[in-house]
Amino acid sequence: MLFQSLIERKRDGAALTADEWRTALADHLQDRVPDYQMAALLMSVVWQGLSPEELTALTLAMRDSGSILDWPPSVPPRVDKHSTGGVGDKVSLVLAPLVASCGIAVPMMSGRGLGHTGGTTDKLEAIPGFRTDLSLEEVRAQVERVGVAMFGPSERIAPADRRLYALRDVTGTVPSIPLIAASIMSKKLAEGLNGLVLDVKTGRGGFMQDPERALELARTMVELGVGNGCRTTALVTAMDRPLGRAIGNALEVEEALLALQGRGPEDLTLITRALAVEMLLLAGTEADRSVARRQVSEALSSGRALDKFRELIAAQGGNPGIVDDPGLLPQAAEVELFEAPVKGVVAAVDPLPLGRAVVAMGGGRRQLGDAIDHTVGFVVSARPGAKVLKDEPIASVFARDAAGITLGLAALREAIRIGPAQPLLPLISHRVTISGTETLS
Repeated sequence: MLFQSLIERKRDGAALTADEWRTALADHLQDRVPDYQMAALLMSVVWQGLSPEELTALTLAMRDSGSILDWPPSVPPRVDKHSTGGVGDKVSLVLAPLVASCGIAVPMMSGRGLGHTGGTTDKLEAIPGFRTDLSLEEVRAQVERVGVAMFGPSERIAPADRRLYALRDVTGTVPSIPLIAASIMSKKLAEGLNGLVLDVKTGRGGFMQDPERALELARTMVELGVGNGCRTTALVTAMDRPLGRAIGNALEVEEALLALQGRGPEDLTLITRALAVEMLLLAGTEADRSVARRQVSEALSSGRALDKFRELIAAQGGNPGIVDDPGLLPQAAEVELFEAPVKGVVAAVDPLPLGRAVVAMGGGRRQLGDAIDHTVGFVVSARPGAKVLKDEPIASVFARDAAGITLGLAALREAIRIGPAQPLLPLISHRVTISGTETLS
């Protein structure tokens, strides 16, 4: 196959066949196609898009480039959740044990933070001793034994996607809905799931800042999932303000513990419960939404969800003592309050400068190999619409040194605006299924 001809055809708007996509990816993995040629093909996709048949072909070629998890009949229905990422998004830490405590198997593969959004794997590694580098065999055994495993991307799952993503990251080809959808769904389809719930974020703190593009991405991924045998539902949720109050790995683990005790912030609780209900419905063990809601509420109020998190931590080598004593989590060397500069109403809390500041303070990555400081971040008590007094403490900065405090205070001054009220996106705006799109608010 002359790779140049594929580039030219895609550039000119033609569709490549499933065999051509499979061969192209296999040759790239074997270094028979150089990065510069694959980058040119990816840029052609950004310009021309993919037909539905091509999108399926690319997704399955990436899925089939590696291993696919298989499960014995004894394992309950398997459902996972994927978020497109946001600032303060610690939903997975609450959701995975919550759903597992309801009798559903949850093999949850999550990514690391890159850019201004945090990653679930990094948050989990703030727990002393917690291992996220599980082999597929360890994942399978733990899900059979405990009902849940939370692990990082495996080199054996969709290696072609790993290779393409690294290339997209440095060639300006990340913001393409077909490429984003194929990347996410290739890995999820490789998990051998019965169902998948997608949390598609929109707003300043998400990658899909435009609500219409977020909806398009949600519909694309739902169609990919259902078309390939995985029941899939998406919720479109707000990321025009941080989710919850805590931003930063160890701080978010502590807030997740509060949520598992029924004492978490309202927005985090509402989104987590909504996703949990969707997961129970997709598992097929419960068809009545009101019954699913009661199951989720009972799992939280009874302490079963919190106990499952404790069991999960112990199974993956972490210290389960953090459940009862969050002080065992890594602690910041420096903490300083941020006070309201004037009396008034909180008009907005912009998540973007806060997410970027966490990275600059050492709590995130500029490159995949960077080490991170789990202790740094923010707790922002100010909520949009709240009245504040001049000099009232409305946030805290957690840093490793005085320079980090200075950086964090500057980010809070930029992020928290006091003045005339501004409209907010609905917390959960749409529910997308293969049957259509439902407007929720």
